[in-house]
Amino acid sequence: MVKYFDRDLSWLSFNKRVLMEATNPDVPLYERIKFLAIYSSNLDEFFRVRVAGLRSIVDIDKKKINKKFNKPPKEILSELLEEVYQQQEEFGRIKRDEIIPQLKKEGIHFYRGEKIIAEHQEFAQHYFKSKILSYLQPVLLTSSHSRPIHLENRQLYFIVCLRNGTGDIDYALLNIPSNNLSRFIALPKIGDTYYIAAIDDIMRENLDFLFPQYQIEGCYSIKLNRDADLNIEDEYSGNLVKKIKKQIEKRDLGVPSRFLYDSAMPLPVLEYITEKFQLTSNDLLAGGRYHNMYDLFQLSNPLKPRLENPGLPAIRKKKLDDSRLIFHAIDEQDILLHFPYQSYDYVLRFFNEAALDPQVKEIKATFYRIASDSFICNALISAANNGKKVTVFVEIKARFDEENNLKWAEKMKKAGIEILYSIPGLKVHAKVALVIRHSDDGAIRKYGYLGTGNFNEKTAVIYADEALLTHQDYITNELDKLFSYLVDQSQEVSFQELLVSQFNITDRFKQMVDQEIEHALQGRSGHIIIKLNNLQDDIMIDKLYEASQAGVKVELIVRAICCLRPGVKGLSETITVHRIVDRYLEHSRVFYFYNNGREDLYLGSADWMKRNLYHRIEVVFPLHNPELKKEVIKLVQIQLADNVKGCELDRDLNNIKVENGAEDIRSQHAFYQWLADLD
Repeated sequence: MVKYFDRDLSWLSFNKRVLMEATNPDVPLYERIKFLAIYSSNLDEFFRVRVAGLRSIVDIDKKKINKKFNKPPKEILSELLEEVYQQQEEFGRIKRDEIIPQLKKEGIHFYRGEKIIAEHQEFAQHYFKSKILSYLQPVLLTSSHSRPIHLENRQLYFIVCLRNGTGDIDYALLNIPSNNLSRFIALPKIGDTYYIAAIDDIMRENLDFLFPQYQIEGCYSIKLNRDADLNIEDEYSGNLVKKIKKQIEKRDLGVPSRFLYDSAMPLPVLEYITEKFQLTSNDLLAGGRYHNMYDLFQLSNPLKPRLENPGLPAIRKKKLDDSRLIFHAIDEQDILLHFPYQSYDYVLRFFNEAALDPQVKEIKATFYRIASDSFICNALISAANNGKKVTVFVEIKARFDEENNLKWAEKMKKAGIEILYSIPGLKVHAKVALVIRHSDDGAIRKYGYLGTGNFNEKTAVIYADEALLTHQDYITNELDKLFSYLVDQSQEVSFQELLVSQFNITDRFKQMVDQEIEHALQGRSGHIIIKLNNLQDDIMIDKLYEASQAGVKVELIVRAICCLRPGVKGLSETITVHRIVDRYLEHSRVFYFYNNGREDLYLGSADWMKRNLYHRIEVVFPLHNPELKKEVIKLVQIQLADNVKGCELDRDLNNIKVENGAEDIRSQHAFYQWLADLD
């Protein structure tokens, strides 16, 4: 049996778990629709990055392939596409047989290919002529076209088949302006029934207006995904900012990674456009009548808030609310925050108060994914305007956020903030900040923020993360050393409390696993709990296999990629892998080692991926305070007991619903309630 799951098949297994929520009758209807949208969005990025990457190396020298892959990439790609095909068949079935009928049962009629009824014709035609028509750019694909037609990345199009006056067939390319207009339009209510139509269908009803001299013979939707990974060939010389900007401009010109077409399209039409757009058979993937189903995020709910999750208002933390300055509260005791269960406003307070407090002299922070309208960046600009020294590291190689990060970096730089850009050969993925303040007695005190999630107010309401606010010197002094290293990588620095990629992270993780192995071999309890987004590094997986073979109990909570194969006799029989997919995206990383009852506990930004452990700057930090440790241990205990949204990954990569015989435990709701009662 193969020791490791394939990375990409494992990710598809996670996306299948997302799809399971879309078919779960216990999930409110519009939340099920959101899971369809999440699934589609995930898959779109998968093709833009992972499939594009695989396809680009299919013809690489076999010796190189064998070093990197367990099997030829061509074979892997074939397996991936087969799994995607099966999942998309299930996606279509859920939408067709479950979601649409359930909407109808609730009094919401969703037009799905049928002719728009007479009562809506006037509205639809008016909307077409007054709104949609503004964005349409029909192109007749005739032989007179001397220049090649460029299909934009992720843009929706129609291929329209037209019979001309001589009886021959012409073809037209027509854009569907889903990036400019809402994809789904609410039509006038009739009686007790609400009606919704996609702009695709409104366009189909009005094609004769665009092509009055032709007879419409057919209309089929298409979409092209292109390779979206930026290729910075030489990060060690030249201006990296300019290179990133240049590559962003080229992103939409990447090679095809997936050409989606309506499976109802006749073969002659498919052959024509394959040749016209210079596609290959490997580019082609049959789909349904509609593409870009992540647009389902836009689907309005006329019965809101019914058919959606009930709200869970963010829990206030009385200790912070009662403190005039957040730094005074941190002086008394380290503070642990759990998002989105507790309010992210406290993070905003941390930066806002630092910006205005005259006793704060310096602020330092790292950014990986910045919110498009960032309160935190605005606070740092205010700090700089108030005469404080502000140093910010901005990672401009954060995939799909490069442009936004560059925008904010340039804006902050204009305000006088010292901006540090990406390090050659590395990404800085750490989520940390440091405030240097002169306390009331004149002493210099440092306040650290260390988190598992980005400084991003938008994602903080849907990503489940943890963050520590601390004044402890053993943490803040090491944070200061990290920022010194980010300024000048030639400096020699070392870390004892913090686990930092490029310095000590893998050695320390191995030591802590070895410690559990030794306890087990000596007849004591060995127990490890690790919560990650992704687990892929074979070195760390082998270390967990070694622990299992020594009798250590290993409980993993892995949201997405998991290359470790659990439950295999003689290899991993004491290892379990849990997955939780619910209303919030599980994003925190937790590392628990029983250590003969001493219970070592760490939180941080690092997944156990090769990229995180060896090609990034990550920060994992300890929790020593017994009360704070109790909170995180409670979190993972509840998640391991989740039998409502929890699944276990079996040795064949299947998501198996947890059946533990206990009363229903939905971990995100249970932890929310536990936190609410705690405070």
